[in-house]
Amino acid sequence: MTPHRRATRNKVNEFVTRVSAELERRGHEVLVLGSGDPVKKTLASTPFDIVHVHEPFAPRISSTALRHSYSLNVATFHAPQERVLSTQVARPLVEIFFGRLDARTVTSAATGELLERYFPGPYEVVGPEQAREGGWAEVAGELEAIYRRIAARRHDGSGDAEARRRIVERPLIEVDLHMHTDHSPDCATPVEVLLETARDRGLGAIAITDHNEVSGALEAREIAERMGDIKVIVAEEVKTAEQGEVIGLFLEERIPRGMSMSETIAGIRRQGGLVYVPHPFDRFHSVPDYEHLLDIVEEIDVLEVFNPRVAVTAFNEEAERFARKYRIVPGAGSDSHVAQGLGSVRVRIHDFDGPQEFLEAMRDADITRKHRNLVYVQALKLLQTTGRPKAAKRRVPDARPVRGGRPRRKRSASKS
Repeated sequence: MTPHRRATRNKVNEFVTRVSAELERRGHEVLVLGSGDPVKKTLASTPFDIVHVHEPFAPRISSTALRHSYSLNVATFHAPQERVLSTQVARPLVEIFFGRLDARTVTSAATGELLERYFPGPYEVVGPEQAREGGWAEVAGELEAIYRRIAARRHDGSGDAEARRRIVERPLIEVDLHMHTDHSPDCATPVEVLLETARDRGLGAIAITDHNEVSGALEAREIAERMGDIKVIVAEEVKTAEQGEVIGLFLEERIPRGMSMSETIAGIRRQGGLVYVPHPFDRFHSVPDYEHLLDIVEEIDVLEVFNPRVAVTAFNEEAERFARKYRIVPGAGSDSHVAQGLGSVRVRIHDFDGPQEFLEAMRDADITRKHRNLVYVQALKLLQTTGRPKAAKRRVPDARPVRGGRPRRKRSASKS
C-alpha cells in the first residue's frame, strides 16, 4: 500500500516498486495499491497473507487499509519528520491503528528514534542503505524474512482429526464459557442458583471462571454430576502481575494470582488445561496490551471475540480481527456476574469429553447472541455487591432458576 498514486515518481513509490519486483522474482504474488485504488473492496475480496502499509501516518489509503485489514500487517515508516497532528492531536486514534501492526520497519535509524519517542515498540531498519550496499534484493530478502517470521506465528487450523471423528456424530449443545459465582469477590450468585438457571436456559455446558479461585467451579461440577444434564468446565480467571487477566479452562487446582503471564500459562499447562483470553481489547478491563498478546500468541488456545459486558463494540471487533489474522479458535461468554445475564451469548458446538475434544469442537463453533439489557444486568450486579461486605458462600437447598434479563414482549394496543 503506497499513499501516492502508483504512477507518481518519489522515494516511497520507488521502494514499493523495487521490492515488489524482487518479491515476485522469488515466487510471491504481489498486488500494489495506491491512492485512488479500491482498497476496502480489495481487502474484503482477497485473503492476503500480508498487508504492507507504507507511511501509515498518511491519510486515507493507509488508515483505510489498517481499518479494514484482517491480515497480518507490516508497516514501513519513511519520513523522519514529526507529524504534529498524528503525534499530538490524534494520538489516541493513531495508537489504535498502530495496535494492528504485527511488524514495524523504518527506512532510517532517525525515523525509528522519532517514532519510539511517541509510539514505543520494536522498529527494524530496512531501507535504501541496504539497497546501496547489497541491492534491492537484500531489502526484499529482509522483508521476506519478516513476513515469514510473523506468518509462522499463525495457528495451524488443521486440528485433531481423531478428536473430530469422535465428536462429529454427537449432538449439538449450547455452552457459555465465562461466568462467576459467589466464590468471586464481585459476584453474589450461589452455585446452585447458577446451575439451575443454566439448565433452565437450555445450556448443555458452562465454564465457571471465578476470579483467582476454583472452589466454586469444583463445587458446581460435583452438583452437576448429580444433576446429570449439564456439564461444568472447572476454570479460573487469573489476574497476572502486570499483563492483565487470563482464563485457564479444565483445571483441578487454583492458580495463584500475581505471577507473570508466562508463569500463569505454565501453571495452566501443568494441569493439562487450555488458555482462554477474555475481553482482550476492552480497555475498561484488566487486559493484556497488544504487545503482550503478541508475546503469547502461540500459547492462546481460545480468544474471546464476543463478550456482552464489553461496552464499546469496537473492542469486540478488535478481538475478532486478532483471532482471524492469527487463526486462533474464537470463543465467547456472557461474563455473567448475576444469574440474569447467563446465556446472553451462546456457543453451539458438538458435545465433548475433555479439553482436546472441546478445542476441536470449538473450531466449528456457532456463536449467537441472545438479547439482554446490559444496563439492567450491570445494575443488578451493583445492587448485589456494591457497598456490602463479602457474603459467605450461600447454600441454597431448594434453588430455583432466576427470571429476568430477557426482553419483554410488547403488549398489543387494545382496540377501543
